[in-house]
Amino acid sequence: MSVPAFRAVLSPCTGICSLDDRGLCAGCLRTADEIAAWSRMNDDQRLRWIETVLPLREAERG
Repeated sequence: MSVPAFRAVLSPCTGICSLDDRGLCAGCLRTADEIAAWSRMNDDQRLRWIETVLPLREAERG
């Protein structure tokens, strides 16, 4: 019997879904393509986004 894969890394979505002039979501700072790809990422890829990419974008936003 197959056990469904557990996804430990949840989406960074905050429910504020509006793309800015740079194409980044105002809530989670991902592009539309990145949001669409989230469900296909493994936990290692998701952690990289959460720990590296999104904090850099947050710092750039100021």
